[in-house]
Amino acid sequence: MGVEGIGARVARKEDKRFLTGKGRYTDDMVTPGMKYAYFVRSPHAHAKIKSIDASAALSRPGVIGVLDGKQLLDDGIGNLICGWMIHSRDGSPMKMGAWRPLAVDTVRYVGDAVAIVVADSLGEARDAAEAVTVDYEELPAVVEAVDALKAGAPQIHPEAANNLIFDWELGDAAATDKAIAEAAHVTEIEIHNNRLSPNAMEPRATLGIYDAAEDHYTCYTTSQNPHVARLVMSAFYNVAPENKLRVIAPDVGGGFGSKIYIYPEEIVCLWASKKTGVPVKWTADRTEAFLTDAHGRDHVSKVKMAFNAQNRMTALKVDTIANLGAYMSLFSSAVPTYLYATLLSGQYAIPAIHANVRTVYTNTVPVDAYRGAGRPEATYLLERTVETAARELGVSPAELRRINFIRSFPYQTPVIMNYDAGDYEASLNAAMQQADWAGFPARKAEATRRGMKRGIGMSCYIEACGIAPSQAAGSLGAGVGLWESAEVRVNAVGTIEVLTGSHSHGQGHETTFAQLVADRLGVPIDSVSIVHGDTDKVQMGMGTYGSRSGAVGMSAVVKALDKVEAKAKKIAAHLMEADESDIVIENGEVKVAGTDKALPWFQVALASYTAHNLPAGMEPGLKETAFYDPANFTFPAGCYICEVEVDPETGKTEIVQFVAADDFGNIINPMIVEGQVHGGIAQGIGQALLEGVHYDESGQLLTASFMDYTMPRADDLPSFQLSHQNTPCPNNPLGIKGCGEAGAIGSPPALINAITDAIGNNRLTMPATPLKVWEAARATA
Repeated sequence: MGVEGIGARVARKEDKRFLTGKGRYTDDMVTPGMKYAYFVRSPHAHAKIKSIDASAALSRPGVIGVLDGKQLLDDGIGNLICGWMIHSRDGSPMKMGAWRPLAVDTVRYVGDAVAIVVADSLGEARDAAEAVTVDYEELPAVVEAVDALKAGAPQIHPEAANNLIFDWELGDAAATDKAIAEAAHVTEIEIHNNRLSPNAMEPRATLGIYDAAEDHYTCYTTSQNPHVARLVMSAFYNVAPENKLRVIAPDVGGGFGSKIYIYPEEIVCLWASKKTGVPVKWTADRTEAFLTDAHGRDHVSKVKMAFNAQNRMTALKVDTIANLGAYMSLFSSAVPTYLYATLLSGQYAIPAIHANVRTVYTNTVPVDAYRGAGRPEATYLLERTVETAARELGVSPAELRRINFIRSFPYQTPVIMNYDAGDYEASLNAAMQQADWAGFPARKAEATRRGMKRGIGMSCYIEACGIAPSQAAGSLGAGVGLWESAEVRVNAVGTIEVLTGSHSHGQGHETTFAQLVADRLGVPIDSVSIVHGDTDKVQMGMGTYGSRSGAVGMSAVVKALDKVEAKAKKIAAHLMEADESDIVIENGEVKVAGTDKALPWFQVALASYTAHNLPAGMEPGLKETAFYDPANFTFPAGCYICEVEVDPETGKTEIVQFVAADDFGNIINPMIVEGQVHGGIAQGIGQALLEGVHYDESGQLLTASFMDYTMPRADDLPSFQLSHQNTPCPNNPLGIKGCGEAGAIGSPPALINAITDAIGNNRLTMPATPLKVWEAARATA
């Protein structure tokens, strides 16, 4: 390891511009003639649109135009789609209701857009939007998934009878039922996974620019995958031909999954730019973000876990109802199916598993992937159930997990996944030692003397990230490939540009990708530039989500570097009259091993472009492209332990210790990995203690601001204790696994297990607010 290469704790290169206010975000973009958009949104959760009158708005100062859904429809702009096909267990395809970018006949959630106002200033656009008169015929609404399935519930889409989108299953139902019937013990529990709002630091924004002279569109947008945005907007929404559409995702201030999708605003602003003849910018305010950004989670599940007389798991049966909101978002169907049910084996050797998942429409914001996307839901369900089982069986929760761990790899689960490598006991032991598990009874006794309730909880998580391979994903219904691309350009003076199809929105790619190149070619990381986020500059790629940037994106860079290195060695061998097999690249030089012959790196690069003395038949230049399609997911895993004190008089929970022992395989930059884990744990604690989206019975959002939706703050969080174990991934050239979502996956069950241990009441749902905890503690007093 060099001071800047793989394994070094290099400070993030990109932070200089971020911390000095020099970042360039979509809302910073200004183009000549630019105007501002404001959307007219439905105040009702469910209503018919009888008429729209924009005459008063059009007479307001500064107004350029007011456009509605009928005009959009007349211009042939298509419906938003879900890009992952799921079939019900009877073989019927999912019931995808129509989602218009601007609603034409019916609105289905509060915030559903019905018109766009374009004006000289944002204030003028907002004022004019208030003057647009929409005559609604209000309809009954339903917000809870369980209620949406009941007889007589309001029908949200005509395509989906009883609001059922699909009824899907995975696993062997007969074998699972048989094992449960024959079990020595069966734990049954109902699990609620609360709905969340993603709340990235930067709200969504878009700037649509139509160039009439070139008949060309440019879209600046807050996207995690600009090439997919361009593909979908051209191929499915008919906004523009792909060769006439440029999508640019500049600096993006956080995504957490919520910026994977194509939203109505991007489509409408591009279309509005052509209709009005001016560039059109829209930036969400925070209330719009709460009203329109895709939400996460929102599952209700019933679980049965069976054990034999030796406390070994014999079966797991799960029945889940998942709320997908008013419309199917781009990847929403995959989250409660192939990203959830396939992880229900967790770290355990469970012979029989069966999952039934029903997804439902409600009059709420669409639900899609949020940090972890299905894996947090699976881990929370499994780890709450295991903890409950340990209490029922009267055994240590650590030892119950230990005796059920998978120990031989590769391991084929009953629910599709084939785990490639792992050592779950190593993480368990590391976490228990760091948390001083054996010393907990003494600490509990001391807390009791002070009148406090102390509890300890554990969570052993596994996740699947770097979704792969494309052929397998396609066979399961994915609408795109899940490979990644890279181009490595060595310039004539030896500096290097890496063009990656991955996209950074806070992960530190400009540093870690440069470290990889620096380690390989022996050059300073300051001589390496990372380019991403612009479909006119970068070859097509699949973007960043599902912790894929390292395992998939960097593996593509490795493949391109292989080609660059091979060509550079051929050139150097030719110039130094040496055998190619003797050439090594290190410390900024290309050398003949065992001799004093060497050329500076820049000289080899320059020779490739002057082309005065190249090997016969070799093309000039030093630039290579590669595409990488992984053979399998990667499977990060770990053990989290949380210790809490609960004040029985107030229900307030204090986290007194949080330990995370993770296995991410080989690590490029430990400091960045630790930052990712810190952020993930913070979000997981937010879900467990504080966060929750709430609607009233009529579908009005009650948590539409930070006054009502509680985000974790610094004083809610302890100092986390982190450690890393390493079982390298055998399926990619770097041996790395994903790290970006682990913290959010493993932390909620560890925290809730700790609180329920403290209060002696297992019936506690997230978020575990002081009121809920106080009531639960009093119920067992």
